[in-house]
Amino acid sequence: MKPKIWLSSPHMSGAEQTYIKEAFDTNWVAPLGPNVNGFENDLQSYLNEDCHVAALASGTSALHLSLILLGVSSGDEVICQSKTFSASANPIAYQGATPVFIDSERDTWNMCPEQLEIAIKDRMTKGKKPKAIIPVHLYGMPYKVEEIHKIAKEYNIPVVEDSAESLGSQYKGQNCGTFGDLSILSFNGNKIITTSGGGALVTKTKEQKQKAVFLATQARDNAPHYQHSHIGYNYRMSNIVAGIGRGQMTILNSHVAKRRSNHELYLNSLKDNNNITFLQEPEGHFSNRWLTAVLLDSKETREDLRLALEKENIESRPLWKPMHQQPIFKDSPSYINGVADELFDRGLCLPSGSNLTNEELDRVISAINTYFAVC
Repeated sequence: MKPKIWLSSPHMSGAEQTYIKEAFDTNWVAPLGPNVNGFENDLQSYLNEDCHVAALASGTSALHLSLILLGVSSGDEVICQSKTFSASANPIAYQGATPVFIDSERDTWNMCPEQLEIAIKDRMTKGKKPKAIIPVHLYGMPYKVEEIHKIAKEYNIPVVEDSAESLGSQYKGQNCGTFGDLSILSFNGNKIITTSGGGALVTKTKEQKQKAVFLATQARDNAPHYQHSHIGYNYRMSNIVAGIGRGQMTILNSHVAKRRSNHELYLNSLKDNNNITFLQEPEGHFSNRWLTAVLLDSKETREDLRLALEKENIESRPLWKPMHQQPIFKDSPSYINGVADELFDRGLCLPSGSNLTNEELDRVISAINTYFAVC
């Protein structure tokens, strides 16, 4: 059996141990501590906008708190990109609200502005003005920020920017994670940087961050005893986990550069293969290329190639299955143009980790070329 090539595995810098050791040496192993504050400050400095960051247990918890801060509750509707991971939609259900799914456009594979406006108008005629919009920077590619936010502003609907996959990406020179009324980041094990788990909420005001942190720490009132006037959550990041994040921040830029280099290698090596199409960067878009995703000429080719790579012990994965196709959301309203369905049928994510060696990348490319040579 050949060595395993993973889709996107954790990649440590070595600096993480310094922060973790410091936490142990000072006995800051309980939740919160200097690493949490330091990690939040590191993120704020990196994002380079007037923002405030709350380090949390996951990107999902950040999305959940975002909806709570926006007052989403039972009976409300929240617009969500259909082409995404389920964590973008699940927090809507946590609040007893209904997700309204929007299809993709072909330029970035993200939320289609035309379908978004159609959906808003239609929901309003039904007496259901959406309480929020959740667009996603899919695979690190920024969505059409100006178009989506122009529509959101016109109808006075706040945007929760799902930047779980796009730390290090930019739109017209501005960092993803800073466009939404609220924005979320993820540091899951497969992301551009990881804290093994973890995420963050990015807010525009200090007051929003303080409210989020209050809710994330079990909503304890200011009293010498344990007193609670609100429902709270155990969503805060620990000092140990934040130490990993601090070490990861030292190599974020190099991780972005390596993943972009991986993408360029795939593109240059496979550009003459008419069966493969790569997602290009539209003008003004800078993707961290978290995952290199390609389209094959058919659903059958996509699955056959995935299985051929699997035989070579190479992990690849179909693009996210749209939320409007998921059994759990089958009764949710959706505004569909067919793009997300086609992307799911034809799309495949290739190994993209920042720790891939040239030899491993050559193995992947060779396996792809071999498949097309014999198929």
